[in-house]
Amino acid sequence: MNKLPRIALTLGDPAGIGPELVARLLADPASSRQAEIVLVGDETELAGAMADAGVEFGWSRDHGDGRPTLVDNGGERPAGGFVRQEATEAGGRWAMASLRRALELSQQDAVDAIVFAPLNKSSLHLAGMTENDEMSWFETVLDDGTRATELNVLPDLITARVTSHCSIAEVADLITEDLVVERGLLLQQVLRARGLEDPRIGVCALNPHAGEGGRFGRHEIEIIEPAVAELARRGVAATGPYPSDTIFLRARDGAFDGVLTMYHDQGQIAVKLLGFDRGVTLAGGLSVGVCTPAHGTAFDLVGTRSANLGAYQHAFELAVAIGAARDPAVFHVT
Repeated sequence: MNKLPRIALTLGDPAGIGPELVARLLADPASSRQAEIVLVGDETELAGAMADAGVEFGWSRDHGDGRPTLVDNGGERPAGGFVRQEATEAGGRWAMASLRRALELSQQDAVDAIVFAPLNKSSLHLAGMTENDEMSWFETVLDDGTRATELNVLPDLITARVTSHCSIAEVADLITEDLVVERGLLLQQVLRARGLEDPRIGVCALNPHAGEGGRFGRHEIEIIEPAVAELARRGVAATGPYPSDTIFLRARDGAFDGVLTMYHDQGQIAVKLLGFDRGVTLAGGLSVGVCTPAHGTAFDLVGTRSANLGAYQHAFELAVAIGAARDPAVFHVT
């Protein structure tokens, strides 16, 4: 009998819907049958999560009894508790403490993959995160030479980004041929890890009408087209660049297994339209698989018990699959 994968769960920003989502997931006994679950937080947070969700489930401080194991995150809880439905420094510090502890557990081979509930970037930056996003922060904490890139996962499509959390004014200068190739190779490897031997990748243009032959910009001619040619030379079934206002129509109809986008919203708008309640964000390129639902903290839904569990459930299931493979090398560029 194969050993179950060990999955670390953090409850995300305490001001948002994350604690409720985690509690609802763990209230279903089927979750504990899929993995050995390590909860990173504290007893107060866990009790609050169950109260938010209106559920109860058993947990333990000891590994191996079949129940989720609670591991303290080492964070500092404010005396008056956390402010709800608002970005705060205290909430950001708590969320970062839990994530740091989960990453430490992965480096100690104590967990095989990580799922974090939604974060709020304003809270993280108030708490002192200097990186633009949690993906870059993961690189800093792990400090093992791996580079993170954000991938968005739907059941029949994965997207990757050449640039991510930066201003639109910066995007054009950040796109290079080497970076397009690197992200294309990573997307191919993740798709292969999902069982696709020769995945088809569509590459987005940056400019309207794919640059209109240079009239609307030369990134396609000078950077993206040579990168697509280099990917093909390396055995990647990549084509493009295609105008971004039509490429996802083709993807929806099955033309591509993955799409490589040039910037954040170019892919995120399409992914959320195609499957908001199923979308998962995967940190590719790290030494451990890290997953989260593709939506945010939804402050307006806190306390209503109306948040959709679908994307968080899919994030957990993807982490279980990654953990069961026990081969983080599939997420690295080689």
